[in-house]
Order: sequence, then C-alpha cells, then structure tokens
Amino acid sequence: MDVLLSLDNLAISTTEEELRTLFAQAGDVTAVQISKDRVSGASRGYGYLSMSMLSEADKAVSRFNTYLLHGHELQVRLSKPRALRP
Repeated sequence: MDVLLSLDNLAISTTEEELRTLFAQAGDVTAVQISKDRVSGASRGYGYLSMSMLSEADKAVSRFNTYLLHGHELQVRLSKPRALRP
C-alpha cells in the first residue's frame, strides 16, 4: 500500500515532474498531484505525493521538510488517512 505525503508551501511555478524528480532521490514515487484552482488552473500551493514504502516516505520527510525550492521552504509530512464517516 502506498504511503501518502502532504506537501505545503509550494511555489506557484513548481511542477509535478519537478517534485517527482526531487523526491525520487528518497525512493520510488508512485504519484504526484499539485492542487490547482478550478477556474484559473493556477497552483494552490499544496499537493500530495505517494511513495511505495514507509521507510522511503520517512526518508523523504527527513530530507525534504524545510527544503528550499524556488525560494519557498517546503513543508513535508506524512498524511493521515481520512477518518471513516458513519
């Protein structure tokens, strides 16, 4: 099962391919998604990244949390699964 990472404080110019390449240094990246505004299509400054193993995700968090990318200090953390609704 993939491990989901939450990415915050992304620069508007950051691309999904750029994040995939950067985080691949820590392990196998299975998916990247930057949240975009529905009307303008511009980045909303946050996104999600999936990695195949928890150990790789932990390595990515320790390596890239507070990493400077395009003048923005990334905030990277493990994303908690949504609670099931009754």
